[in-house]
Amino acid sequence: MWASILERQAAWTADDPTALRLSAEEATLLYETAPLHALMSAALMRRKKQVPGAEVTYLIDRNVNYTNACTINCQFCSFYRPMGHDEVYTQTIDEISNRFSELESIGGVRVLMQGGVNPDLPFSWYTDVLRELRERHPSIDLDCFSPIEIQGMSDITGMSTLDVLRELKEAGMHGLPGGGAEMLVEGVRRDVSPKKGGPEQWIRIMREAQHLNLVTSATNVFGFGEGPAERVEHLVRVRGMQDEALARGELPFTSFIAWPVQLETNSFGRRNRGQNRVELGAGPSEYLRHVAIARLMLDVVDHIQASWPTMGVDVAQMALLGGADDIGSTMMEENVVSASGTSKISASEIELQRLIARAGLKPRRRNSRYELLETPTEEDGPLASPVPALA
Repeated sequence: MWASILERQAAWTADDPTALRLSAEEATLLYETAPLHALMSAALMRRKKQVPGAEVTYLIDRNVNYTNACTINCQFCSFYRPMGHDEVYTQTIDEISNRFSELESIGGVRVLMQGGVNPDLPFSWYTDVLRELRERHPSIDLDCFSPIEIQGMSDITGMSTLDVLRELKEAGMHGLPGGGAEMLVEGVRRDVSPKKGGPEQWIRIMREAQHLNLVTSATNVFGFGEGPAERVEHLVRVRGMQDEALARGELPFTSFIAWPVQLETNSFGRRNRGQNRVELGAGPSEYLRHVAIARLMLDVVDHIQASWPTMGVDVAQMALLGGADDIGSTMMEENVVSASGTSKISASEIELQRLIARAGLKPRRRNSRYELLETPTEEDGPLASPVPALA
């Protein structure tokens, strides 16, 4: 049965991307029964049709986690600290700006700035920071916050989330990253992050961001003990949102990024109805299966990113041969995933270029809109390298 489904998918064309669309039932069957090599081969074929050529893109950017104070208490998060905790911090504008300057020094083009839901910060703090950063660093795209942070600002101000987004955009925000989606499945979200709101809240706020033509991406954290059908349900919802954005003529998701929940230093893996840490999360084979299924399912989302920070560079490289067309970014600094035990949190440009080249593909710089940029090579001189994060 799985073979006939993949044979039909081989006839897919970019001219009519939804004509051979996988149903949820078909995708679940592939997830459960198709051999990994067959899935990866089909996903690679699809990638070559959907994103022609042998280029794999990457981004010179960094993360800035401006505060770790948070009231949401997601069960799998090792980064946040409850209000009043001794380790709570909020960075000053100068501390944030210094991180931007470090990125500028190596030719970076985007900062991903996210934190926790911190009710001690007035809304003016966010707009003032954005305006100041736009003034000091006009060449850096400000992709900031996440839907749950936007909801938190709405709760503090009494403004609608749409109005919050409008004011943030006016202050200089370039995009709203899709962090916090986890699983867009009601039962899973209720179990692991009950204070984060249901799937509809994330979907509504991302739709509002797209209505304002903010740059958006879709994410997916899996491995909470859910099954293939629930993972496919998440992909179906992302695909449906993309259909709607394209039909409205609005800026759709640029990309899809998935990674397994990280549990190395987190007690979440030892909870939930007798399950243990070994049973939660996901290993390399399962991750590669998920990437391949995502490529086949998301016929209207062109770019799928491989996650080297969570899976390691070797597995990420394999994902480039199983549906992914982007290797992510240099990052320079990362505090959320790394808090759960991941040790490698930055990569030099030459590392990413070599990783791509060893897969038989051509590295290419991009910006957060997936517009291609001039790409230096080793022969041109030293390439971008992350610098030590500020204390």
